Amino acid sequence: MKPPMKEVNESTKAATEDAVLNPRFYTTDFAEMDRLDVSALRKDWDELVDEFRRDPNKNHFKRNEEFEALDFTGWSPELKTAFIEFLVSSVTAEFSGCILYAEIKKRVKNQDIRDLFGFMSRDEGRHAGFINHTLADFNVAVDLSFLTKAKKYTYFKPKYIYYATYLSEKIGYARYITIFRQLEKHPEYRFHPIFKWFENWCHDEFRHGEAFAVLMRANPQFLQGGNKIWIRFFLLAVFATMYVRDHARRGFFESLGFDVDDFDRRVIKLTNEISQQCFPVTIDTDNPKFWALLETMNQNMQAIERGNKAGGLGGWLTSTGAKLSNGWTFLRLMLLPAVHKPLPANFRLEPVW
Repeated sequence: MKPPMKEVNESTKAATEDAVLNPRFYTTDFAEMDRLDVSALRKDWDELVDEFRRDPNKNHFKRNEEFEALDFTGWSPELKTAFIEFLVSSVTAEFSGCILYAEIKKRVKNQDIRDLFGFMSRDEGRHAGFINHTLADFNVAVDLSFLTKAKKYTYFKPKYIYYATYLSEKIGYARYITIFRQLEKHPEYRFHPIFKWFENWCHDEFRHGEAFAVLMRANPQFLQGGNKIWIRFFLLAVFATMYVRDHARRGFFESLGFDVDDFDRRVIKLTNEISQQCFPVTIDTDNPKFWALLETMNQNMQAIERGNKAGGLGGWLTSTGAKLSNGWTFLRLMLLPAVHKPLPANFRLEPVW
């Protein structure tokens, strides 16, 4: 039974909700993960784990006087709300990774897997704590211990964890580096010091993605046959979720000097390009139908929200019709021609963007 929600603040309630676009907590088949074998890419694996062991960002996530000196009393209510929503979503996603990775380390005996996921859990916990400290400045920190107990856990097969988490880490890199580069050129839009931390921060995300890339390349059965359909499914699901969620926060991105359409196109194209290191099938992001269908899903989500707010039979019909349209739209996305390329022999990448 979930703890009573009245005990926690609004941020924690929002993080606990299992809405379609909210980050989720996951569990998986730990016995299957215990059987993973990385011996086919032992050199790449050992080099990567050594990099984790060196912990390049050990001293990065420390606040400075800019945080203490920040005066947000002049912020508009819209900006404050949008920024807090961004942070709550971010801390939930980071903490989700922390919990999953820690549980994998706890439940498996395979030393290679234990080492890797222990290091990644360390990183994600560090990220979540840093974000939550910023939320505490607004007196809305998420109760992470409550979240651990109250959040619903979704079961994913291990291969779904690999696809989804690889993409989550790489798209996290693409988002953070795109924001950092924008504010590097236009510091007048940097309304909070946390954005200065994004460059080194996103290197953690990139490194985590590299770990899943090595795992999948060392176990090529996850990248062959019918699994190519699942790869396309997760690429499209991750891209569509980000597109819809970002367009619901248009004002936040405008505060950073972005047009949200341009931001999402840049992030999706970069993530899609990076994913060719381990995915034999990717999305044709030059196809205008792809972007038109993402926008259809965005319009449908707005219709669902309007229907839910309206209530009654009319609201139900509006919401149900939009949900059915979204299902059909996603199927159309799956049926678009994909990009098929041979996997590169030298697949390891560096965060050079």
